[in-house]
Amino acid sequence: MRDTKESRLLLVLLVVVAFALITMDIRGGENSPLDRPRQAAQSVFGPVENAVSGVVDPVGNAVDAVRDSGDRSSTISRLERENAALKQQLGSKDITRNRAQELDKLLKTAGAGQYAIKGAQVIAIGAAQGFSWTVTIDAGSNDGLTRDMTVINGDGLVGRVTTVGPSTATVLLANDPDFTVGTRLENSMELGFASGQGDRPMRVQLLNGKAAVHKGDRLVTFGSEAGKPFVPGVPVGKIVGVDPSGGNLTKTLLVQPFVGFTRLDVVGVVVVGPRTDPRDSVLPPKPTPPAKPTPKKAAPPASPTAPASPGSTPTGDGMPPATATDTPTSSRG
Repeated sequence: MRDTKESRLLLVLLVVVAFALITMDIRGGENSPLDRPRQAAQSVFGPVENAVSGVVDPVGNAVDAVRDSGDRSSTISRLERENAALKQQLGSKDITRNRAQELDKLLKTAGAGQYAIKGAQVIAIGAAQGFSWTVTIDAGSNDGLTRDMTVINGDGLVGRVTTVGPSTATVLLANDPDFTVGTRLENSMELGFASGQGDRPMRVQLLNGKAAVHKGDRLVTFGSEAGKPFVPGVPVGKIVGVDPSGGNLTKTLLVQPFVGFTRLDVVGVVVVGPRTDPRDSVLPPKPTPPAKPTPKKAAPPASPTAPASPGSTPTGDGMPPATATDTPTSSRG
């Protein structure tokens, strides 16, 4: 439509009519004369409006979903990161707790044996130097370590140092088939030599084939000259089997090591041995066997009660009362 005087006049007229209708509708309230036209318009345009809404709403919902999906995705990613961080914190706390316990046991063992140790942590396992059972620790020559030093943990003998670098060292474990250590039997002091057998119990050859040994007896290291490669008194293991000597000069024992070689973490390298042989003092005290219960004595059976004579009345003690006996009297003549 062109912008002319007629069009402007028509526009003003339509505005005036619109305001007049609005005023009539407001003043009429519920009885507004425009209710019927409004209802008619609703009946005509309502289905059209619903149809258009049905077409437009999914599009709008899809747009909202796309817009919200970014927020949800970022929220899920943030929650996943927080969850992973919490799990890592919990895991690190468990590791720290376990290491603190291992270190506490190690210090107690070193104190009982009067061993001066350098603490270290196992950082690798494997056969880097051609050995079957070895671990690498994070201490070396810079920490005062040399070859043929004894390695222990809180449970007992771990092995000996074989190769030393500036900041790391290789330890040959006591269960390696090439490992041999002199042992002393608890209490009896019988000597022998223990060799590793991998994941099987260690094999110990006692020098005395007639020595009295039993399952559960424990062994410690005998020690070497100047404390290398082994210091004395380190717990080795307990006897789990005895092979009969069969007349041989030696007796073979199967010994389960105290140390779990597949779960090593914190260890100590003995840099200075004890002044005196600790003997069996590093071994923990044996558990006291539970006392056997004392059998209770049976109560003696009650004595039978004598039957009462006929015509008698029982007394309070269960005995019949005494009866008077008639004594004949002599008559005087």
